[in-house]
Amino acid sequence: MNPAPAPTVVIVPGLRDRVSGHWQTALAARLPGAVTVPPLTEARLSRDAQVATLDGVLSGIAGPVVLVAHSAGVLTTVHWAARHHRQVRFALLATPPDFDTPLPDGHPGPETLRENGWLPTPRTPLPFPSMVAASTNDPLARFERVAELARAWGSRLVDLGPVGHLNPASGYEDWPQAMDFLDAVGCRTASEPEASA
Repeated sequence: MNPAPAPTVVIVPGLRDRVSGHWQTALAARLPGAVTVPPLTEARLSRDAQVATLDGVLSGIAGPVVLVAHSAGVLTTVHWAARHHRQVRFALLATPPDFDTPLPDGHPGPETLRENGWLPTPRTPLPFPSMVAASTNDPLARFERVAELARAWGSRLVDLGPVGHLNPASGYEDWPQAMDFLDAVGCRTASEPEASA
């Protein structure tokens, strides 16, 4: 009996430029066939543009997918799920920001986010299994707010402890625990042979 095919991992970054030292970049290099949603050069703050870019990537992939989203990429994923349907085996949603609460200086304000379609944040259950990995000291979202979102989305909540925003600025150029979560849903690293019948 042949095993189920390994899913294609789709990396969904946040709204900022891609960072070479980011754990999502390291994860993509470890996973054969992983696809990263490209950053937008125009209309970067547009929810519709971000959702359309994610949908375009997913439309080019046959078979099951696993989504690995970070920061605003989580909200792109949630908005995408409210509009589109396809086979998603699992979504790992790491440190979503709280767009309903004013963010620190240097980030878009509530009015800008609303004008660009991000608000209100969807609070309907996701149509696929998901896990929200939350930080207890994230400058972009209080843990309690992220826990509320996880409940609304029907996601399993994992408390990562004080990991900041889980990005290079917080000391996370790698995040090995992500691979542990993905192993459980059939994702294989480049060094792991595929099981034979």
